[in-house]
Amino acid sequence: MQKIELKIVGLSYSHSQSSAYALILGEVNGNRRLPIIVGGLEAQAIAIEVEKLKPARPLTHDLFKTFAETFDIEIREVIINKFHEGIFYSILVCEKNGNIIEIDSRTSDAVAIALRFNSPIYTYESIMSVGGIVLDPEDETIERQMDTEVEENEFSVLSNSELDGLLLKSIEKEDYERASEIRDEIEKRKK
Repeated sequence: MQKIELKIVGLSYSHSQSSAYALILGEVNGNRRLPIIVGGLEAQAIAIEVEKLKPARPLTHDLFKTFAETFDIEIREVIINKFHEGIFYSILVCEKNGNIIEIDSRTSDAVAIALRFNSPIYTYESIMSVGGIVLDPEDETIERQMDTEVEENEFSVLSNSELDGLLLKSIEKEDYERASEIRDEIEKRKK
């Protein structure tokens, strides 16, 4: 089966399921998107790596990477290989001493690990045709909606130096979701 390479297009709060997030993966050479519902902690693990935030202590996926590297295990790729009853299933394709080993994984964990190893993420046409959505190249509504921010928020009344201090405190407390919201406010002001 021919593999289709995917990239992370976005991550946003899911309006369809409470305390869940929508991870949007897009075809590298196409206009289809694969929306995957992930939990808050998994979304946080993905967002931290995408945003290159450095937590005070290693998160589970960081620990996994250190463990794998310590024992010379390489993550070659992640494959989203099954879609059943609304759930995506994935495997980690690992290599150790020339031996290839496939490990079953939740898709959210597989993506978080792929990011840390800089490994490609793939799926198959059968998965894209059932679980994917097609975007008109002229219509980037999903990406625009994900980038849309509420103009007034709790941070809008704070100064830049107050935001910087709050960002550091959030990282120290390992509240990465809040840290990413503060970082977004800082970035918005720079534009």
